[in-house]
Amino acid sequence: MERIERHASFGGRQEVWKHVSRTLGCEMRVGVYLPAAALRGQPCPVLYWLSGLTCTEQNFITKAGAQAHAARHGLIVVAPDTSPRGATVADDPAYDLGQGAGFYLNATRAPWVPHYRMEDYVVDELPALVEQHFPALPRRGILGHSMGGHGALTLALRHPGRYASVSAFSPIVAPAQVPWGQKAFTAYLGDDRAAWAEHDTVTLIAQPRDERLPLLVDQGDADEFLASQLRPELLRAACESAGHPLTLRLQPGYDHSYYFVASFLADHFAHHAGALAAGVDEPGA
Repeated sequence: MERIERHASFGGRQEVWKHVSRTLGCEMRVGVYLPAAALRGQPCPVLYWLSGLTCTEQNFITKAGAQAHAARHGLIVVAPDTSPRGATVADDPAYDLGQGAGFYLNATRAPWVPHYRMEDYVVDELPALVEQHFPALPRRGILGHSMGGHGALTLALRHPGRYASVSAFSPIVAPAQVPWGQKAFTAYLGDDRAAWAEHDTVTLIAQPRDERLPLLVDQGDADEFLASQLRPELLRAACESAGHPLTLRLQPGYDHSYYFVASFLADHFAHHAGALAAGVDEPGA
């Protein structure tokens, strides 16, 4: 790993690193915030953030105001890119497929299959790197926005025991039923609806499971994608049917932007900090 950015922030340090990913077969960039305790070498829990369509590692670390919350709770925050990138990596002219739109799954269809393995990257390779190179505890939470909210929910459901907490902003909860998901799933996974179901939060919630992590989901009611792509009412119905703990908050007047994310991010950090048993002292304490 090679550090390419470092910025002092709230007693800690926001960094950006690059590395060659064996899983994705390309160079990847990832934002890492280190609170004061981590800079002193004290092991800290890790919160993974997954961004949405078109984003890179920069969107969250520059727009969300996450550093103050991470510093307060003593959390390392890791924000990877949303897809493999590079001249040899398959792409599509549309914003919702290809580079910038990895959908946090492992593709099984050409031309995507050689590089588009974001599930393995986020769940396995990236945590191994983080826990090797930083004072990171193997105690993890995961959250995300939009496509990244889909990723956070599905990865937590698909990998019980891997994460201690999960939350999402404006997630695509039923990708098999909406245009964004149907387009991506057809390209990456083919026409097999059974394969789609394995990456659909609403379907996964309905499956019997021993682990039922409480879900915190925030959604703006002025979101332009609310009715066509996000469908939070389907998540509510699925959780009620399965008895899965869900706090779904429909926030009046908020849209799909990082203004929305920044407005409620403190609540999400508190949700994760409690589950991760992170300290709540001031930076440096």
